[in-house]
Amino acid sequence: MAGIGDTGSGRADGRADGTSVTVSETDVQGSRAVPGTSVSDAVTDVPGGQGVSGTSVSGTVTDVPGELGVPCTSVSGIVTNVPGGPGVPGTSVPDTVTDVPGGLVSGTSVSGTATDVPKGHGTPDTSVPETVTDVPPPAVGRWQHRLADRRVRCDLCPRGCILRDGQRGFCFVRSNHGGRIVLDTYGRCSGLAVDPVEKKPLNHFLPGSRVLSFGTAGCNSACRFCQNWTIARARDWHAVGVEAPPERIAALAVWHRAASVAFTYNDPIVSAEYAIDTAAACRERGVHPIAVTAGYMSAAARPEFYGAMDAANIDLKGFTEDFYRRVTGTHLQDALDTIEYAVNEARTPDGRHVWVELTTLLIPGHNDGDAQLHAECAWIREHCGVDVPLHFSAFHPDYRMRGVPSTPLSTLVRARRIAMGEGLRYVYTGNVHHREGDATLCPNPDCRATLIQRDWYRIETNRVALAADGTGRCPDCGTPVAGRFRR
Repeated sequence: MAGIGDTGSGRADGRADGTSVTVSETDVQGSRAVPGTSVSDAVTDVPGGQGVSGTSVSGTVTDVPGELGVPCTSVSGIVTNVPGGPGVPGTSVPDTVTDVPGGLVSGTSVSGTATDVPKGHGTPDTSVPETVTDVPPPAVGRWQHRLADRRVRCDLCPRGCILRDGQRGFCFVRSNHGGRIVLDTYGRCSGLAVDPVEKKPLNHFLPGSRVLSFGTAGCNSACRFCQNWTIARARDWHAVGVEAPPERIAALAVWHRAASVAFTYNDPIVSAEYAIDTAAACRERGVHPIAVTAGYMSAAARPEFYGAMDAANIDLKGFTEDFYRRVTGTHLQDALDTIEYAVNEARTPDGRHVWVELTTLLIPGHNDGDAQLHAECAWIREHCGVDVPLHFSAFHPDYRMRGVPSTPLSTLVRARRIAMGEGLRYVYTGNVHHREGDATLCPNPDCRATLIQRDWYRIETNRVALAADGTGRCPDCGTPVAGRFRR
């Protein structure tokens, strides 16, 4: 990742290749740089929980002035001076918090490990402070209702956690504060990176452009293969040690010349209010908001969330209820309903369709059988259309599935062949080096010219002919190419 505040001779120039960068400029002009901040590639940026490593910020940052100076930490790093909250590991947090700037409702003592909680129940063994007198209005949950017994039900996702005062939901980052659900991590993030948009992965949305990626903490899924589990299952506020209100994220994207901001690493659904507000701030600066998500969201919350986005990559993790329940702790139909809504109904504020691409992480012996792949691709064709790009990504062992072997290239090639046989026009392979699976081809069966050739995430050639409305065509035969190719 390029350093959050790189400038002068040490500036990385927005590089998105995952190389290490060190800021060597010691005389920082204005508030654009954090001197002495080093960058290493540690955190993975993974659609579906797996992927080629991205970049995270590491090291110690103290006293960062100005609008664009954001103290940056890795997921497990140390922050010695984070505005708005204690940042030294091992110190106790006060039980009573009277002023919580930046949106992080601190004041909780968190310990123990995550446990799966049945639908309709919160996390029973952790509590939030009983006295918080200043909860910023944006952090108050937008999807909730009170029950007769004074508990509150969260209506953001299908779990429908019912929380008594002081109790946290399954995602851990939403809790009941005196009869109202609050997003405790509003305005906080766990890490940022500048990436190529192809890494999300999005191959038909502004190909070759930069995207500022950032995440928060928590998740409403329980994927056994999650590679970002240290963020998704975080139970410590140090995981979100960076103060990053919406306007600051938008300003950072502009400073890094990023065309888009991606809500990623953990699922942005659990921080929907923060994602929506950040998307609005980005739009004001001409930056496109992108969601990378599993789509495990309630019907009530979908319109506002997807209506705030310009593009999304949604995981279709498998195609049986047994796989979803056993491996992800969620349900297939909820994901299908979200995908169908996002593709067919969701509109951006200017009335365009939200651009959607899908990703399936193929796990050997779990969701890679021919019958399941045929069924998945037929469903996509019938419910979403043949122009929705589909990415098959390679699994590698992590978290609670370390005993499962990595996905061989032959499995991805077979899946791609099945998908194209089912009529899908744009099918890609990911997390492996496979030039054929990286290429965008003309959808005309009588042409099939290579329009965009990629090598990993690097675009070698882009021959898509652009129209005034940002759509593309094959320069050889004139066939339209689905996607958004111009800002």
